[in-house]
Amino acid sequence: MSHPSKASPGDDSTKEKGEKLNFIEQEVEKDLKLPKLAGRTLSTRFPPEPNGYLHIGHAKSICLNFGLAKKYGGSCNLRFDDTNPSKEEQEYVDSIQEDVRWLGFEWDELHYASDYFEQLYQWAVQLIKDGRAYVCDLTGEQTREYRGTLTAPGKDSPYRNRSVEENLKLFEQMKAGAFPNGARTLRAKIDMAAPNLNLRDPVMYRVLHADHHRTGDTWCIYPMYDWAHGQSDSLEGITHSICTLEFEDHRPLYNWFCENLGIYHPRQIEFARLNLSYTVMSKRKLLQLVQDGHVSAWDDPRMPTISGLRRRGYTPESIRSFCDRIGVAKFYSTIDVTVLENCVREHLNLVANRVMAVLRPLKVVLTNYPEGQVEMMEAVNNPEDESAGSREVPFTRELFIEQSDFLEDAPRKFFRLKPGGEVRLRYGYIIECEEVVKDPATGEVVEIHCRYDPETRSGSAEGSQRKVKGTIHWVSATEAIDAEVRLYDRLFLSEAPEDVPDGKTFIENMNPNSLEVLAAKVEPSLANAVVGERFQFERNGYFCLDSADSQPNRPVFNRTVPLRDTWAKMQAKGKTN
Repeated sequence: MSHPSKASPGDDSTKEKGEKLNFIEQEVEKDLKLPKLAGRTLSTRFPPEPNGYLHIGHAKSICLNFGLAKKYGGSCNLRFDDTNPSKEEQEYVDSIQEDVRWLGFEWDELHYASDYFEQLYQWAVQLIKDGRAYVCDLTGEQTREYRGTLTAPGKDSPYRNRSVEENLKLFEQMKAGAFPNGARTLRAKIDMAAPNLNLRDPVMYRVLHADHHRTGDTWCIYPMYDWAHGQSDSLEGITHSICTLEFEDHRPLYNWFCENLGIYHPRQIEFARLNLSYTVMSKRKLLQLVQDGHVSAWDDPRMPTISGLRRRGYTPESIRSFCDRIGVAKFYSTIDVTVLENCVREHLNLVANRVMAVLRPLKVVLTNYPEGQVEMMEAVNNPEDESAGSREVPFTRELFIEQSDFLEDAPRKFFRLKPGGEVRLRYGYIIECEEVVKDPATGEVVEIHCRYDPETRSGSAEGSQRKVKGTIHWVSATEAIDAEVRLYDRLFLSEAPEDVPDGKTFIENMNPNSLEVLAAKVEPSLANAVVGERFQFERNGYFCLDSADSQPNRPVFNRTVPLRDTWAKMQAKGKTN
């Protein structure tokens, strides 16, 4: 489950263990003592619209809402805000439920705004009868013109003073499908001169002839978010509607609807949504990336979607830890993406077994090692977890090492393999480079001939006597298995990819080197890898088996993160790959 969020600057309340309460927890604790909530327990909800996949920003809201419910012994519902059938699909409903559960949460009740369509309609009729709502014939463009601006008041719609009887008749005809899309709306009658533009006769219903993923063609009028949201909260007995800051200006309308209907009135509290560097958080723009083929799907491991992070190898624990670490704030700020990356590094360091994989193979032949011999070397699975035990790794005459672990013209402080130099093979022997074999056509090094010292086997008393400065990893050339390895980098080059000059789009900030595919050699134990299992490829980073493209005889591994943050260093050198 989630962990309580850390405090925002300026908080002065404290938790039981001396940790400061965030500002929402402070308000909740005050509210729970009010007579209005006597006999009630805290009740929250997570209300996504099923028009796309959830992203890391939603994870913050999930952890906050479910975390508050857990902390105060209350409940948290999952409610789908399914009021726009032209953009909503069952695929999104299913993916959202999967993501919430994968993060470690279970809702108390599952609801849909569409559950309340009939009640919302009846309440709209009530407002019409009370003279607080009317049917308007203005087009969308005209409605915006009549609304006015932040510095100029709006003006009344010419249809604002229709009689109750006419409004009831027209609204019934809207419901019956008598009018085409956009022909009429139902608007609340509030104040066209209100300083808050949201109170200038907001639209409650629009005509939309579209099949709904749950209700089919039963309805051809659909409620707007502001009309459906507060009333849905009220019907479910939600005590606290926790929203992001863009809904702060909508709170007076939330309150107006509840008060004028005379129904139970939850409290809305806003917090700053998550902004993450080098990351696009707009669902509309993420959909564009998918539809235009810039990424493979919503779960592409470069995407900030929860499904993309899961496929890339992130753990639910690391995401919950990230949400806890960044806390809950009242004001917008941008979190450095390295905070998220460090959270998954820290968790995987504790739980991921170590294995050996060579991403860019270079063959090494041990000229004095017996041909055909296979020696099993004991390798520690996880030095952070004694219970993880050990495994055996086959050692043979022919090996593969990383191309970067050999330099023919090496500088003095290069402590890996070089002509005449020695290194220790991890879990194996000390070897010395004697000969370099090159392709006569290209001059590229294709093979290295070395001698091994049989008295230097790792773990033996004799093997510990002689020391060398460099240790490198390897795999057996004859026993290793082929694997595709995908090295993912940040999808955007710009720290703020959505901030673009006029005439440009965020697409132009994409990193052309965000994916590199390698034909790697990995130790044979990885033939048994399963989806959801994470590994540290020693000296290369953290990886997981790809959930979509791996085949039994051709595993595909995705890099979650390198062992350390190399982005800042590369940026300083003017590189991005």
